Amino acid sequence: MNFFSYKSLIFACSLSFLLALPTELILAAQPPDVDASGKAVSELATQLQSGASWESLNQQTFASTPLTQEDAERAAKLIGESYLKQLREERSAEMTAQVLRHGEYSMPFFTKVYGEKPEGGRSLYISMHGGGGAPSRVNDRQWENQKSLYSPEEGVYVAPRAPTDTWNLWHQDHIDPLFERLIQNMVVFHDVNPDRVYLMGYSAGGDGVYQLAPRMADYFASAAMMAGHPNETTPDGLRNLPFALFMGGKDAAYKRNEIAKEWKEKLKQLKSNDPKGYTHWVEIYPEYGHWMQKEDAVAVPWMHKFTRNKYPDRIVWKQDDVLHRRFYWLRVPEGKAKARSLIKASLNGQTVEIDLEQSNVKRLNILLNDSILNLDKPVTVIVSEESIIKTNVHRSITNLIESLMERGDPSYLFSSKFELNLSNN
Repeated sequence: MNFFSYKSLIFACSLSFLLALPTELILAAQPPDVDASGKAVSELATQLQSGASWESLNQQTFASTPLTQEDAERAAKLIGESYLKQLREERSAEMTAQVLRHGEYSMPFFTKVYGEKPEGGRSLYISMHGGGGAPSRVNDRQWENQKSLYSPEEGVYVAPRAPTDTWNLWHQDHIDPLFERLIQNMVVFHDVNPDRVYLMGYSAGGDGVYQLAPRMADYFASAAMMAGHPNETTPDGLRNLPFALFMGGKDAAYKRNEIAKEWKEKLKQLKSNDPKGYTHWVEIYPEYGHWMQKEDAVAVPWMHKFTRNKYPDRIVWKQDDVLHRRFYWLRVPEGKAKARSLIKASLNGQTVEIDLEQSNVKRLNILLNDSILNLDKPVTVIVSEESIIKTNVHRSITNLIESLMERGDPSYLFSSKFELNLSNN
């Protein structure tokens, strides 16, 4: 074993290790006890049947019992089915009313279903209207227009009405949780496939796509921006989200056309530097101004070619001014996300590499499951090419419930986590 100095404090499972001595630390762990694992899942089933709350479940001793892969999959299925049943009971009224609420904000939405439901569930298109910075009646007309602007061959087409009439109506911080709730409801009540959710918008709705797509990339299969303006956002977070951009070459207001050309070059450069990522399509129509005569509708079948990449082998997480705790298989603690922070991470077999050179984040969770790597083998974590630890992790009901509660997506659960603490404070 080689010995070098460390700068990091690593937490593995529920134990803490001060990285002050070894460059490589191997932590032996016993494989899960098959009987104990099975009993934990049986107890979970009993507790769910009795109506136990998620909070009380996580306080039970069995919730931290190490699970086998098979039992972790059984537990995830039980947890997911129970959660979806809960949503059906709790959200029926808001679906009937076609209005979602978050705090003081209300978001009405229009729904139209197209085509036959495919095996695996329907697609979902979230289509944001233009307007903004105008009286309600103006934005109402824009909403009415958006309801029939695009017509997919298959899927649930949803045109929400922005909760406010401000210029930034689609990228304020209440939009993210409202869209998360919208997706959850569509999965439950319209049998939407959560891996086939698409984001699109025109004009001010395009502003929303520019902003929401990079910061919520792990919610969507692809996104299309029409005639919008990005403001201060950047395309870094689009590494694993196919992104289409449509613009009229004469759409000079706010320099939308010039900025679209700049984004075309940015995306091209990002793709050149990272050939496996940044799938994109940029179409600038030289003869059109702000209205593209529905030429941009070609985005709909293009988007539909893609499904969500939940477990990419490389992540580029650039925080916006609206902060998120989790991005794909990375998570920062509550209240610790930093605006404009950039974290890069990659997977290679049983090795996870984290680049924090452009981030002042002090704590970071690496979320794991058996779709990402083999949790029955040691995992190696390398931080900024310096700190190295090889350890075993374990699956638990606690981790499954924790990932469900933070995202409400039963198809996107993590049975294990590895916590990096990069500060002694």
